[in-house]
Amino acid sequence: MADQVGGAGGLSGIFAPIPTPFVDEEIAYDKLGSNLDRWAQTRLAGIVVMGSNGEAPFLDEDEKVNLVSFCRRRLPAGKVVIAGTGCESTRATIRLTKRCAGAGADAVLVISPHYFKASMSLEALETFYHEVADASPVPVLIYNMPGNTGLNLPSSLVVRLSRHPNIAGIKDSSGNIVQMAEVMASAPPRFSVFAGSASFLLPSLVLGARGGTLAAANVIPDICVDIYELAMAGEFERASVLQKKILRLNAAVTSRFGVAGLKAALDMIGYYGGPPRRPILPLGDAERAELRSILQELGLL
Repeated sequence: MADQVGGAGGLSGIFAPIPTPFVDEEIAYDKLGSNLDRWAQTRLAGIVVMGSNGEAPFLDEDEKVNLVSFCRRRLPAGKVVIAGTGCESTRATIRLTKRCAGAGADAVLVISPHYFKASMSLEALETFYHEVADASPVPVLIYNMPGNTGLNLPSSLVVRLSRHPNIAGIKDSSGNIVQMAEVMASAPPRFSVFAGSASFLLPSLVLGARGGTLAAANVIPDICVDIYELAMAGEFERASVLQKKILRLNAAVTSRFGVAGLKAALDMIGYYGGPPRRPILPLGDAERAELRSILQELGLL
């Protein structure tokens, strides 16, 4: 599978960055297994474990490795498992990357270090990604998430990084379509650009993105895949109808209600979402009522 991820054709398709289910603050592997079985029946290309929606900052290293191992064993071989392994230090990132690769991850998604923002120059970030990619046994995907990190990776840096043979692509959650287009215009053909939100999935695909890693894909996986497949077939008008249809739901499970909203939505449609790990609070009654209304509009309840 790692060859497929880093091969000449590049990684493509729609991925769900899955939430981590908790019961009494502990990972609920039985609930996770049931969720994975349902996602496995969809047309998703695979999943991302320990992304932002997976509450990665709240998991310790052993929990992360065990999650990857469980997901790889539970999912069919044809579904790609990507592990979020970005840490604040290069050393810790490399260690976690190697452990997750050993646990079965097909690729890793590496968010930029950001606690010492003033020290994260372009040179520091470029060196970080090069050193991680040099040491990684599996292909590396860059994760640009300025909403959480407070740092944006400019297209000039991403294009330079795209030339590293073990850096296979980027998940860009910035929403900056011009920046994404600049990367697609100058990066090698094997380098895969992924939309980091369903809110700009279709515009990204029109410009040449290879897919998306989308919170909404946890809730409406096949609709997200429909948009992707219609765009690949050049049926942009039909894809546009679906793109507009999912905007409210996407906002609800991302910018508006965050991880708590995504988990509540999963609970409402028959998956297990459960509570976030503290200090994130679950949704209140008014927010849940609004979310339920949005799901009803899409015919999901």
